[in-house]
Amino acid sequence: MKPVDDNIELNAVEDHDGILTIRGGGARRNWNGIHYKQGMSGKNVGSKHLSANIATIPPGGVAYAHIHDGFEVILYILEGKVRHEFGPGLKKTLENEAGDFIFIQSGVPHEVFNMSDTEPVVAFVARSAADEWDKIIPYDRKKG
Repeated sequence: MKPVDDNIELNAVEDHDGILTIRGGGARRNWNGIHYKQGMSGKNVGSKHLSANIATIPPGGVAYAHIHDGFEVILYILEGKVRHEFGPGLKKTLENEAGDFIFIQSGVPHEVFNMSDTEPVVAFVARSAADEWDKIIPYDRKKG
């Protein structure tokens, strides 16, 4: 077993000749108001088309408005309840809770709110892009 060469938690990735493992889900990183367990991506396991991790939105937290440029996302809510504001001007709303799968198409503006002031939202996140956040564009709800 040898660690994969990369900038993020190198020692956490084990390479078993074609099957790579991160035990315990890896270290925590923060981005756009969300805490992420490191997960796997092109950056640490050499994936070419996928990335996945566990996202946590803290109590009262927000994943600020953004667009996924050229990739899709599937989420599974493990804990908590969220409200999505989405579409042009973020005028549409949708609520999801633990047990729900969510598919977000490429190019859909959205902002995600943890609906609890006391409990986190925890979700498994899979992307059809190996580079995680490199193709995420901030979205200004006022400009649409």
